[in-house]
Amino acid sequence: SSEDRVYGAIKGMLASFDDPYTTFFPPSENKIFQSEIAGTFDGIGIEIGEKENVLTVIAPLKNTPAERAGLRAGDKIIAIDETSTSDLGIDKAITLIRGKAGTSVNLTIVREGLTAPKVVSVTRENISLPTVDTETRPDKQVFIIHLYNFSAQSPQLFRDALQEYLASGYPNLLLDLRGNPGGYLDAAVSIGSWFIPEGKTIVKEIGKTPDDVIVHTSAGPDVFPEKAKLIVLVDKGSASASEILAGALSEQNVGLLVGEQTFGKGSVQEVVKLTSDTSLKITVAKWYTPNGVSISESGLTPTVKIPF
Repeated sequence: SSEDRVYGAIKGMLASFDDPYTTFFPPSENKIFQSEIAGTFDGIGIEIGEKENVLTVIAPLKNTPAERAGLRAGDKIIAIDETSTSDLGIDKAITLIRGKAGTSVNLTIVREGLTAPKVVSVTRENISLPTVDTETRPDKQVFIIHLYNFSAQSPQLFRDALQEYLASGYPNLLLDLRGNPGGYLDAAVSIGSWFIPEGKTIVKEIGKTPDDVIVHTSAGPDVFPEKAKLIVLVDKGSASASEILAGALSEQNVGLLVGEQTFGKGSVQEVVKLTSDTSLKITVAKWYTPNGVSISESGLTPTVKIPF
């Protein structure tokens, strides 16, 4: 149809930018995208991206079919059922992985340490994205906040967890960002503002030219106790907004970065509504840490490296 030709032309034009995160959503894909933003959808519960032009698992989400099936951050997906992922694109891959709850999808993966590709069968479910939970280790006087994503609700839920920590009186806080694939920039800046003094840089957003710079700073108030100790735990499933928050806490000398090298997803996307049922997600800038480290280049290197 003429509509299909127009949609195809738009996708072809965007493909010329050679950016996996700049994407056009026709009606069917736009519906899936909007359900993901809403935080509930039918699927298996993984965040995927491209690493060295290969479809890669950023992280399986907590308590989802993907996690229970044993998928791991860093797994390279070379086929979805019978479809090769070579030149498939992230959003087409998501469309194939998603499906009605109760149905199954087979992912062929390549994993470091395996001598041959492995087929993982996963049964789809209705996925509700987790956000925050807490636990304590009284024997070590440690309070732990697990943050699973940066949604619109994350700042308020994190604030509740932080108040719980402050009421505990524990001198040690561990912020667990392992497997957190990111989300909204505003959520990362809001959460960072409770740890970093007002006016200090959290992240720099640099566009096409060196002069096209937006500096996002802490709005305060810094409520983290002066003598308290903070460890930020990351791994190769920590991406995007996770890297923004972890980089700011580390470089502003608030917390110690511990774990594995992070994923390295440091590009900024804006969503443009084209019609009532189509939209465009386009990369407009890249993120840099307060000290000018490009998150996209190689991610963050922990001060203390501890492999999974």
